[in-house]
Amino acid sequence: MSKVVLKSEKLCKQFGLMAAIKDVSLEFNEGEIHGLIGENGSGKSTFCSMLCGIYSITSGRFLLNGEEFRVKSQVEANRSGVSIIVQEMGTLPGLTVAENIFLGEEDKFMHGIVKNTGAMNREAQRLLDSYGFNHIAASRVIDHYSFEDRKLVEIVKATYFNPKILVVDETTTALSHTGRDELFKVMDRMRTQGNTVIFISHDLEEVMEHTDRISVLRDGELIGTVNTKETSADELKKMMVGRVLDNRYYRTDYGTPVSDEVVMTVKDVSVPGAIDDIGFELHKGEILGIGGLSECGIHEVGKAVFGASYNRKGSVTLAGGYKVNTIQGAIRKSIAYASKDRDNESVVIADSIRDNVCLPSMDELSTRGIVHNKKLDDFADKYARLMSVKMTGIQQYVSNLSGGNKQKVVLARWIGKKSDILVLDSPTRGIDVKVKADIYSLMSDLKQQGKSIIMISEELPELLGMSDRILIMKDGRINGEFKRNPNLGERDLIARMV
Repeated sequence: MSKVVLKSEKLCKQFGLMAAIKDVSLEFNEGEIHGLIGENGSGKSTFCSMLCGIYSITSGRFLLNGEEFRVKSQVEANRSGVSIIVQEMGTLPGLTVAENIFLGEEDKFMHGIVKNTGAMNREAQRLLDSYGFNHIAASRVIDHYSFEDRKLVEIVKATYFNPKILVVDETTTALSHTGRDELFKVMDRMRTQGNTVIFISHDLEEVMEHTDRISVLRDGELIGTVNTKETSADELKKMMVGRVLDNRYYRTDYGTPVSDEVVMTVKDVSVPGAIDDIGFELHKGEILGIGGLSECGIHEVGKAVFGASYNRKGSVTLAGGYKVNTIQGAIRKSIAYASKDRDNESVVIADSIRDNVCLPSMDELSTRGIVHNKKLDDFADKYARLMSVKMTGIQQYVSNLSGGNKQKVVLARWIGKKSDILVLDSPTRGIDVKVKADIYSLMSDLKQQGKSIIMISEELPELLGMSDRILIMKDGRINGEFKRNPNLGERDLIARMV
């Protein structure tokens, strides 16, 4: 019989009047990968954040090897053998890669009051190389690296000291297929060594492939725990949402003509080291998919057309002749942008839902330069409810929302702004199947209204299922173009990616 290494007993967490976790009692075995799944806002991340000292426990307790376990910080958790790779960004800007890896453990490299930076860099580089991440230099400032590379640094930071419990919270959504494979190797190695991995993911396929058991949370309550080999994706979905969920959330129309009206022309756009000579037209009422491998430049294209790229060359011209060169200009001309890096680039994480939703519409919401709170409240409440944001109210801080509800706030902001062109980079990253279906339905509705969407995605089914036209990029350039077709398949796209 497997040994229980970690358990929660009647664990609860309150955020004001909202109960995020309600009397959850769970057991985790030694030497297993244990999946923890549920809809956005079901309490998965909150549960693990209490374990790791990010959130305090309202009531109940954790037991680690039979003894009560309660820590007040991630550093204290790490020193007790419990670590986490968080859903969004878990590195600190302005520090080097080495300083991020050894954050809180600098004493190892201190000689009196002097830090031996050279020794820290050498040890960090040795660790990076041992994981196969030798393209990352320990001595460089973390800001120089992509979102994915910073996630790879977090993997090293969370596991180099061989923790007994590792929480992997939606990490795969930030990684390419190669990065995911490296993470799964780390998880498998930990299981082989007799350690325990708690794996949170909305990708049921990868959860079923890489776990031994799966527990399901719904609205902060434990629905049940099943052996992975004895369940199915459909059964898990039913446990998550409380009913049978229809898989058919992609568009079913084919052959519908797209308007000839061009709303944006991108010509000879280049960003040094990222993209080269990008050109395309976006039509009224079109969903234009842009896909490719993670580091091929697709994410930079989104920034470039929104006026957010550094040293951009070439032109982004709207129908009336206006050239987009700045973010302010893009917003004024009814362009919206939702970044892949949600916490750092799409929302103001330490502000309220109200202020986030209202932010780009302040000019429209003011009367002769005066802004009335009731008007802001009504506006934010209308669009947050329209997007079904799961919240205690519009004054709730965005930092307390799940990933899916943060994304709903981003979309509520731009729907409220009545944007005509929406640039959506990885719009369903880290989002459960129900919210994903809601977002796809919203995109279809916007298309019917004549809005134009640029959807940037690394997910091939998403590109095939939602796009009128798909551009595939490789090595910073467009390497293929496909029109919507029921016979178009993933292999056709992959052939242009690699």
